[in-house]
Amino acid sequence: MQSSDSMRAQIRTLIVATSVIQLAIGFFTTFISLRVAAANFNTTLAGLILSSYFAGFTWGALRCARIIERVGHIRAYAAFAGSAIAATAAMAILTEPVSWMILRAIVGFGCAGVFVTTESWLNVKAQPRERGRVFSTYMVGNFVALAVGQLLIARIEIQGSKPFHAIEALFALALIMVSTTRAEPPVVTATDKLPYGELARAAPIAVIGCVVNGLLASSFYALVPAWMHDRGVIAKPSHCSC
Repeated sequence: MQSSDSMRAQIRTLIVATSVIQLAIGFFTTFISLRVAAANFNTTLAGLILSSYFAGFTWGALRCARIIERVGHIRAYAAFAGSAIAATAAMAILTEPVSWMILRAIVGFGCAGVFVTTESWLNVKAQPRERGRVFSTYMVGNFVALAVGQLLIARIEIQGSKPFHAIEALFALALIMVSTTRAEPPVVTATDKLPYGELARAAPIAVIGCVVNGLLASSFYALVPAWMHDRGVIAKPSHCSC
């Protein structure tokens, strides 16, 4: 039986680690949008590259629960974060548009897995009377880190491979924090799945709202930096071969 202090320490570690992941994502999303704009890909290719992350994220959200049930939370977290690190590293080497589409989708899948693993872990470990406070802290940390991550654009030259290495380092830092925790992970149990058709019939407005919100948010994060780059709001970098 874990002590309350041990559980709180574990919860803090998970929240900080996920905030570090969001820091990387905030930078990565803005950086890749600017990088694609600087590479002068045609509109269709640029859209596919920028949207592939969200396609992978959606797929990960739908599928990663089975991986968690099969291998447990810590191994699943390591697998998801490791896949994001590997795909990010490969993007610095494989610079063709199709390669970037595939690799960005893998990053999205890995990030979705990290979030689902973390949130299910927090849901089990947080006491019922503290769950609201835990998840509010988790969300605040996520959004603050997401905003700060985008500010890193002003600090790091977007040409070359250095931005990819910075993102890899942040993902790896979060992985180290979680994989070295001394607290016991939750016991994994199989759960019944709610059919999506049943969910849509039970709460159609909520489902539609989630879909519209996802479309708007993903479009904003992916396309606004590129739009600002083209309008000259963000200083245009020198041409890159990417």
